[in-house]
Amino acid sequence: MRQRSRGRVALAAVAAMCAVAALPGPAYADGEAAAYTFDPGAKAVTGTEVNTDAAELEAGWVYRSKIKAGQKLYYRLNLDATTNAYVSAVAVPEGGGKVAYGDGITVSVRDSSDLRCSSEDAHFESAEYPRPIAAYAYRVVEKDSSTCQGPGTYNVLVERESKATSGPEDWDLELRYASEPQLADDAAMPTGAPENWPSTSPAPPTPAGDNRRHGGTAYYDATSLETGEWKDEIVPGQTLFYRVPVDWGQQIFATAGLGNSTASDEFVGSALAMSLDNPAQGHVDDVSPLSYSGKPASVSLDPVPPVAYRNRFDSSSSVSAMRFAGWYYLSVTLSPELEKAYGAKPFPLTLAVKVRGKAEGSPYAGDAGIFAVTDQDKDLARSGRSGPQAAESESDTMKLVGAAGIGAGAVLVLALGVWTLLARRRAAAAQAAGQPPYGGPPQAW
Repeated sequence: MRQRSRGRVALAAVAAMCAVAALPGPAYADGEAAAYTFDPGAKAVTGTEVNTDAAELEAGWVYRSKIKAGQKLYYRLNLDATTNAYVSAVAVPEGGGKVAYGDGITVSVRDSSDLRCSSEDAHFESAEYPRPIAAYAYRVVEKDSSTCQGPGTYNVLVERESKATSGPEDWDLELRYASEPQLADDAAMPTGAPENWPSTSPAPPTPAGDNRRHGGTAYYDATSLETGEWKDEIVPGQTLFYRVPVDWGQQIFATAGLGNSTASDEFVGSALAMSLDNPAQGHVDDVSPLSYSGKPASVSLDPVPPVAYRNRFDSSSSVSAMRFAGWYYLSVTLSPELEKAYGAKPFPLTLAVKVRGKAEGSPYAGDAGIFAVTDQDKDLARSGRSGPQAAESESDTMKLVGAAGIGAGAVLVLALGVWTLLARRRAAAAQAAGQPPYGGPPQAW
C-alpha cells in the first residue's frame, strides 16, 4: 500500500510538471507581414518644440514618442563630466503612408549653448518606400576637446524632413539612451583611427542542416543569427530584423538574396533594401538597393573594419560606428511595388552572414552591458532565438521549477498525512489489544 500510494502521488506531481513544461511558445507565421513591434517596456514621452520644456531621458531606458512632418523636437539629458552618452531614434512611418527621396530624420546632441556635440541623419533615398530608419548622436568625453565636455544639461534634438508630396501622417519614434562603460585603462587606449583592415570578402558560409530563421519585426524582437546561410520568406512591404553578435576584433559580412519567381519577369528597381546598425542602434552602412526581374539576385554590404575602440576616431561614419562589441542589427525590406507585378505571396529570401576574426578582450572596466558578447548571446545566435523568446524560455523554466517545488511539497505533505493516519490507526489497534501504542517490534505495512 505504501509504495503504491507514493507512486500515485509522484505521478500526479510529474503530470503537473509536464503540463507546465508543455505550455506553447509564441507562434510565428512565416511570410506573414507585421507592423513594427515597439519595445513593450518603452516609456511614453512627448518631445517639445521649446528646449526648456523638454522631458528628461534616463540611461538604460527605451522611450516612445511621435513627430509631425517638418517638426523639431527636444528631449533633455543630464550628464556628468565622464560618461559617454548615446541616444538613438528609430523613425517608423505608417505602412500605408508615402515617403519621398530625401525624407528622413536628423538626430543631434547639443550643449546648453546649442553647440553640436554630434549628429547623424537617416533618409529615404532611391528606395522610396516606408520602413523603419534609425540614426544616433552622442556626447563623448575626449581629452583634447573643449566642446561638450562638462557636466550639466544637454539637449537631444530630433528633426523630421518631409517633402510636400509625402504623406502627412505622424511618424512614431522609438528612442534609446545608452551610456558607455568606463575604460579599464584610459592611458593605454590608442587615439588614432585604423589605417587599414582586411577588406576581402570571405568565402560564403556553408548552409546548415536546419537553416530556416524567420526575421523579427523590430530591433526589440530581432532574430539572432550566427555565421551561416539562412533561409526566410518576405512579403512586399515587409521589413525583417536580425541580429548578430560581433565581438572585439571581429568583422561582419552580410549578403541578402531573393530567389527567382515564376509569376513574372517584370523589372522593379530598388526592390530590396538592407541596412546594418550597431548595438546602440547607430547606423553603420546600407547597400545600394537591389533590382529584381524575376531571376535570382543578391546584394552585399561593403566590408567594414573589425570592431575596435579606436574606430571612433575615423572621419567615416561607417568606420566610426564599429566602435563597440555587441549585437549588430541587419534589417531587410522588400519594396511594396513588387506586389503589383508578382502578387502578394512571400518571396524566398536568403541571408548569408559571416563573422570573421578571433574575439579579443574588452577595453572596459567591469560589466560592459549591451557593449559585449556573452556566452548567452552566442547560445541565442546558435538557436536562432530572439530576446523576447529567450526571456519567455527563462520564465517557463522558472514556472517549471516552481511546479517542481509545488509537486515535491505536495508529495511531502501527502506522505506526512498518510504516515500520521496510519500511525494513529496502529496506535488505536495496539491500545485495543492492550499493547504499548508506539513500543514493540515494527509491524509490516
